[in-house]
Amino acid sequence: MDNYFDKVKNYLIELEYNIMSEDKEDGILIIEREDDGIQNMIIACNDSIVVLEQFLFDMKVDNLEIYKSLLMKNRDIIHGAFVLGEDGKKILFRDTLQIENLDLNEIESSLNSLSMLLTEFSEEIIRYATM
Repeated sequence: MDNYFDKVKNYLIELEYNIMSEDKEDGILIIEREDDGIQNMIIACNDSIVVLEQFLFDMKVDNLEIYKSLLMKNRDIIHGAFVLGEDGKKILFRDTLQIENLDLNEIESSLNSLSMLLTEFSEEIIRYATM
């Protein structure tokens, strides 16, 4: 796993993301690039996959219209998707990539997908976060 962790870390450095913290033993990196709306994104590397996860907002109350809108928007997202956190309240962006053949373009595409989503869907995300 060390080799994969270093590979992912080097890609992130090459892509000019700020590495806020890292735990090589657990395979965790936390990155940000505020210009792209990425803050405290968790990247978890294990033996077979890389998981990218970005917290977006908390659902204050269950709202079927918001859930429906997020699911419909998932269809437009190039890489990754909106997901509901384990607590049933957090809305996250999540993408999972195979690590063995991971290349720079693939991880860059996932990160760009999130940045594009945040740009195109920001008004709705802000509105949903305040409902």
